[in-house]
Amino acid sequence: MATSLKHSIPVLPWRARSTWSLTVANAVPLVFGLSLFGFGEGLLVLSNLGASPWTVFALGLARHLGVTVGWATLITSAAVLLAWIPLRERPGCGTIANIVIIAAVLGWTVLLPSPHALLVRVLLMVAGVYVIGLGGAIYLTTGLGPGPRDGLMTSLHRRLGVSVVYVRLSIEVTVLATGWLLGGTVGVGTIVFASLIGFSLGLNLGLVSWAARRFGLTQADD
Repeated sequence: MATSLKHSIPVLPWRARSTWSLTVANAVPLVFGLSLFGFGEGLLVLSNLGASPWTVFALGLARHLGVTVGWATLITSAAVLLAWIPLRERPGCGTIANIVIIAAVLGWTVLLPSPHALLVRVLLMVAGVYVIGLGGAIYLTTGLGPGPRDGLMTSLHRRLGVSVVYVRLSIEVTVLATGWLLGGTVGVGTIVFASLIGFSLGLNLGLVSWAARRFGLTQADD
């Protein structure tokens, strides 16, 4: 397949030598990227226009298992991590940080007052999708290991030789459909997120690559 897929995630000076090689240089973009990710998730919640597909899935799973959404989310994350095994994806510092930082920033963001005006809510929804894509693009450049869901995406990206845009889109749509069939609540924001998050990530990976070339930060691949 004549595509340079290995350049989808740029190789930058702060990229870790291994998923457990945490330094000050790579910790900064890691924390910044994950914080943006959590903030974007919070903006989606504040918009009150629909949960993200994974939350829809957790709601449906919780309904059938008779557990809380928190436990359903934990079960889902564990299942996704198990799916890494045949794909040979390995966790790292970024995997752990993903769970802690995103949850913390999301929790702080949803404490903000939720707007009532529809236009403002729509803007929050759109901003949330974009910010999540930007945060994901930044933290993936550290090479410290993706979060459970992004790890599934990047593994399939490498294995199938398909753009991360379409891999992410396929995952989100599949999770959304399954969650809906299980009885999870779906809103217009859910559809927008599932449809555009892959393109948001792809766009921001392109912007990060452009910025890296612009400032002379790219490195040759190992």
